[in-house]
Amino acid sequence: MKVLMLHGVNHNMFGKRDPKQYGTITLDEINANLHKLGKELGAEVECYQTNHEGDMCERIHQGYFDKVDAVLINAGAWTHYSYAIRDALAVLTCPVVELHMSNIHAREEFRHKSVFAEIVKGQICGFGADSYELALRAAVSAVQSSK
Repeated sequence: MKVLMLHGVNHNMFGKRDPKQYGTITLDEINANLHKLGKELGAEVECYQTNHEGDMCERIHQGYFDKVDAVLINAGAWTHYSYAIRDALAVLTCPVVELHMSNIHAREEFRHKSVFAEIVKGQICGFGADSYELALRAAVSAVQSSK
């Protein structure tokens, strides 16, 4: 099983950026945890991060051609306004799980809306770094139940 983890804008700054909201865990540590859990669950996890919206769309397109089994996405601020990323995700035929470390519904009003919500399998938010592992478990379960 191939799972693509997509990290959005500013996530390369985890560990330094707003530790009250995101903790002190780094992106490398998040990715290492996902790889470890993926092995336990029988899933190969590929992680990708970019600060460039077009590059994110291109990587989603490549995931389609690679026939990934599931996609996890924490798009950061793009969640709230990127119709380009939404449209790219809509091309996928596999389960897509949206995730956020913080509870986007308990933050600023502009963060309450996800433009991806209508096209993703589900959304996990508010559990800090654990949101990533919960999302991976949900994606693996969705793939297994669809077979």
